[in-house]
Amino acid sequence: MFETIGKSRWRELALVYLLALGVLAGPAYTMYVHYDFSHSQDTRSYLRMARGEFADVNVTRRYRVLVPAAAAAIAWPLEQVYARIWPQRATTDWPLRLAFYLLNTLLMAGAGLILYETCCLYGASAAAAALAVVAVLCSRWAVYTSGLPLVDSLYILVFALAFYAARSGSGAALAWALLLGWLAKESFVFLVPWLLVFGRRALRWPVQLAWLLLGAALAFGIRYWVDTRIGAPPAESVQNALSHFENLGYSLRRLLSVKGAGELFSVFGFFWLALLLGWRRGQMPSWVTHLGWPGGAFVAVVVVHMLLSGDLGRMGFLAAPIFAVAFALVLTQQLGINQLGKP
Repeated sequence: MFETIGKSRWRELALVYLLALGVLAGPAYTMYVHYDFSHSQDTRSYLRMARGEFADVNVTRRYRVLVPAAAAAIAWPLEQVYARIWPQRATTDWPLRLAFYLLNTLLMAGAGLILYETCCLYGASAAAAALAVVAVLCSRWAVYTSGLPLVDSLYILVFALAFYAARSGSGAALAWALLLGWLAKESFVFLVPWLLVFGRRALRWPVQLAWLLLGAALAFGIRYWVDTRIGAPPAESVQNALSHFENLGYSLRRLLSVKGAGELFSVFGFFWLALLLGWRRGQMPSWVTHLGWPGGAFVAVVVVHMLLSGDLGRMGFLAAPIFAVAFALVLTQQLGINQLGKP
């Protein structure tokens, strides 16, 4: 995905990836160990899917098999270790939960690395870009996604790849986003128009459409396999998709409430306040100009996700690429941070 680079650049990227891992691993481990699964249908569903049980899984989550399948593969050697060290846990969900924690943390750290590269492409200093990654990964939703049996990490990675590809012109990054998007979540369909418009620098339309069709074919194949296995009617998934539009009224009411405002603020917490720097009367901040129409349209895609899901904070975290770039540019341009600790 990255251009040909020297050893020093590889060391820089490795350090950023380790930084992302370090920020996530501790808080996510606490989430993995102490989370109460009794009130989370999502996590219980993905644990069942990882065990190959699809019949009782809600149709909304039933076809998101990549992360559960990968977690199941990681869990197998972990079970052998558990059998020797903690035999009483070897037949429980603990190895599988640990596998989800390891996989999701690695994927989220990868998304953090892509955000770092994106911030640098927009003109942020390396130090500011690294701090932006820290700000994003400190979010409660980053910790939640990393520590629990969920599949959001792959979808966040897809969004990070998409935004990076549009800025860098990386055909490989865009191809991965187009291929994995359908498999990560069905709502990827709302990102497709953005990619077709702003991803042309990376891949021409015919090539984009080819990758889209390949990803769609793989997703359809998985749906057919799951439906055949459990005897589910294909029309069930269509009806479920249309039912999401019923969330619009609830989401709008929640968005305009005090609780909704607090939920949005909690996505990136007090790091939001940094974006207030640079606002002047009658003048837009420079980070708005830098992000331009691609950034504004990307936010619109995220808002659609928020309104249709009803989960404002969790879906709002998909705007992490926009926030990271804005935060890094504020640190670079307004605070003059070019080296860590040296404004």
